[in-house]
Amino acid sequence: MSVINWFEDKRKFGGLIGAFLEEATRSSISSERDRRVSVNANKGLWARCDNCGNMLHVKFSRQNKSVCEERGYHLSMSSMERIELLIDPNTWIPMDEDTAARDVLSFSDEDSHENRILISQEKTGLTDAVQTGIGYPNGTLIAPGVMDFHLMGGSMGSVVGEKITRLIEYATQRLLPLVLICASGGARTQEGTLSSMQMAKISSVLQLHQVQKKLLYISVLTYPTTGGVTASFGMLGDIIIAESKAYIAFAGKRVIEQTLRQKIPDGFQAAESLFENGLLDSIVPRNLLKGVLSEISESYLSVPYKNN
Repeated sequence: MSVINWFEDKRKFGGLIGAFLEEATRSSISSERDRRVSVNANKGLWARCDNCGNMLHVKFSRQNKSVCEERGYHLSMSSMERIELLIDPNTWIPMDEDTAARDVLSFSDEDSHENRILISQEKTGLTDAVQTGIGYPNGTLIAPGVMDFHLMGGSMGSVVGEKITRLIEYATQRLLPLVLICASGGARTQEGTLSSMQMAKISSVLQLHQVQKKLLYISVLTYPTTGGVTASFGMLGDIIIAESKAYIAFAGKRVIEQTLRQKIPDGFQAAESLFENGLLDSIVPRNLLKGVLSEISESYLSVPYKNN
């Protein structure tokens, strides 16, 4: 191959990566998401789990914490459902509820970013893709942040980054264990560099929380956790927990295959595969997660040097 042909191939290959990056990642997530079912009372009394085809009664499924009774698949949940699952009743105190996203760049493609935000806010009742606050799981005070994939794919924009940063700073000042429940497609592309900056901002305050103050941070990775969230605070936890069969990745399978020019085995980005390769500390069933978080936090807070 001549030098000219080599540079031409490199140029074309680089263009392919750029062109397919967002499409392939979205395709990987959406194809997996289509196999799952969101249990929503507004859709009727029954729903079907596309993983196993089992028919689920909405009421009983919610009582079962949105876990398929047939094979134990974890179905999608809203941030409020997760808060109700993990936090004792009447102990949740939200923070920064009125902080809302703005279309600073006036971004527009098929629709304006501002309109997309408004539609997502109306559907979910949230101002952005994360809820932060403090609460008590089994009587132990923690500072949780819960991402919501239903609002623009849980994408991390400037508001999400700011709310998580304020939560970490609050937990650092009050010497509280920090718990972040991740469910995100990554950085919000409509905000450009502003969204990418959140990765460094959150990581820097986590360094103060974990290294300088030696405080606990537990990262919980749910379906899906991808992109900039995986590349930053998602994988920085002192303890990293995942739900069963959670899709956890930076780039999608197709992008990796096109970059490496080799086939990647199916399921290598599932939680079980990552656990076997040492990237996760534990895979915890949803119905046990509250107890696990409270026990870890209580054990951490009770050590002698912390009391002194």
